[in-house]
Parts: sequence; C-alpha cells; structure tokens
Amino acid sequence: MNQKINKRRVNISHFIYQEQTRVPRATGELTNILTDLAYASKIVSNEVRSAGLVDILGETGSINVQGEVVQKIDILANKAFSKVFQNSNYIAGSASEEDKTYTTYSHNINKKYVVVLDPLDGSSNFDVNVSVGTIFAIYRKTNIEGKVTKEDFLQEGYKQVCAGYFLYGSSTVFVYTTGNGVNGFTLDPDIGEYILSHSDIKIPKKCKYYSINESYSKRRKQFVESYVNRLKKDHSARYIGSLVADFHRNLLSGGVFIYPSDTKYPKGKLRLIYEANQLAFIAEQAGGAATDGKRRILDIKPNKIHQRTPLIIGNKNDVELFRKYSLRKSS
Repeated sequence: MNQKINKRRVNISHFIYQEQTRVPRATGELTNILTDLAYASKIVSNEVRSAGLVDILGETGSINVQGEVVQKIDILANKAFSKVFQNSNYIAGSASEEDKTYTTYSHNINKKYVVVLDPLDGSSNFDVNVSVGTIFAIYRKTNIEGKVTKEDFLQEGYKQVCAGYFLYGSSTVFVYTTGNGVNGFTLDPDIGEYILSHSDIKIPKKCKYYSINESYSKRRKQFVESYVNRLKKDHSARYIGSLVADFHRNLLSGGVFIYPSDTKYPKGKLRLIYEANQLAFIAEQAGGAATDGKRRILDIKPNKIHQRTPLIIGNKNDVELFRKYSLRKSS
C-alpha cells in the first residue's frame, strides 16, 4: 500500500492524510494526535541540537519513579510533550515514564485515545552526544464513552492503535506504524517538516548484528551466554546503550537486541508499557519479533503502569533462537 505513494518530498502530513482516507469512517483524531506528537518532537529536537550551548546537560540531582537519576533533558522533554498533550483537542489522557501516575485532560473527557510515552530514552548518554529518542504508543480507551481509568494504560501491546519513536541523532527521524507496515521520516531542518525517507521498512532476513551489554555476563543465566556465543559465530557486536538507537540500527541493518533478566533485574529492566510494547509492534510489522524469553511481548497483560520486562527483539530467526535456548533451559 505505502509503496504507491511518491517517495520524493512526501511530507508526513500528506502521508498521514493519505493513510486516513483509506480507513472507512476515519474521524481524523488519530491523524491529529500524530501531528501533535510530531510538533512536540521538533521542540525536543531543537533543544537536543543546542545542548552544548544552553544549560541542559547533566543531572538534576533527583531520582524518578523508576529509581533512576533524572537528567535535565528528561525534564525538558517530558514538559515539551506534556504541554502539547494538555493543549491537544484529541487526547483524553497520557502516562509518562517520568511520572508516578497517569494524567487526564478534563476538556477531552469524551475523546477516545490515550498516549503512553518515554520522553527521552537513553538520556544517560546525552552528555556525550550519543543518539537519544522518544518512544510512544496510542491506545483506544477501554470504555470509549467513559472517563479515563488506570485500565486504559494496562492494555496488552497488541491493542496498540499506533506506535512509534523519534530518534535524535545526526538527523531527527520519525518511525511509526498503525498496523499497516512501518515507515520512516526524516526532519528537514530547512522547512521544519518530516519527509518520507524510509518507506515500507522490513528487517533484513540475514542478521548482521547482536546488541547486548557484555559487562553484565556474570549476572546472566548460563543459557543466555550460550546463546550469545552462538551468535558470535556469524554476527558482529554493536551496542550503543540507547535502546531506541540500538533498535533503529538493527531495524534497518538487521540485528537482534538482547536485554534479558539477570540477578540484579530478575523481572527485566526495560519498561513494558513505555518501551517494549511499542518497539515490539514496530518489529512485528517490519517482519521481526519480540519476546521476554517465553512469551510474545505483545501478549503480556500488564498489571502495573511501570512494569518491567526482559526484551529480546529484532530479527525473527534470532529472537526465536533465544526462545528455544530459554525453553531448553526450563525443560
């Protein structure tokens, strides 16, 4: 479907509108939310580019709900998206990785969508100019006619209406899916608009890379190390330490990202609602897969907003191979 759209200088507004016209009885609300997200990302992108010139480097000295040191850029990004959400006419509620609980917007009480957000993934690497990103998902409320409740944010990942991320690197890239394939857009700084640059993205069937923090090997189960040793036979190691950056490289070049449970994080470290579900949806739409070692990520029913999970994601064959190693260990 997406290959029929002229790739040359197709801006995201036109692209989203074209997708909307193909959906029977589409109201345009989802289109407007994506436009709001894109607008907020431009604010963050501009701040990221100015990082060395203004006072947004370093830590705030506080600890967030995740138990992590808050970076100044975390606060800035969270505020940028929160302000856009508050001013939106289409978002009923939102939940951010940086906040203890969800937020509702009373003027949009009858709207049907909620947004979940990791405002700035990889921010601990920000001070040394490593790529960082924003990860988001859009869900329909469980009761479209009712008020926003906690259950709206505790839905399985397969119920996502849309998922995507913004990657702030050598260029700013916007990748998203609504369940009809994956497309990527690059921000043209001259006109301030996202332009279609990667249409109908598919993870390469031949996997080149594996991404894992090798220094944690002593904390992991032996079967994980056996799996990694198997990958070393025909894969190269590539690990940035910013999830969205590692995922983006593997999405385009072919790879698998591995962050399993270990003795320090027996339930995994990454957040199911704010990180794993979104990237899993994108991976599957691009021909890949995502698992916690036993289950498909998108099938996990969350029981709390800040739930953590192991995450193995990327090339389908390599993700399935991890699951086989895991099940073999459990049998």
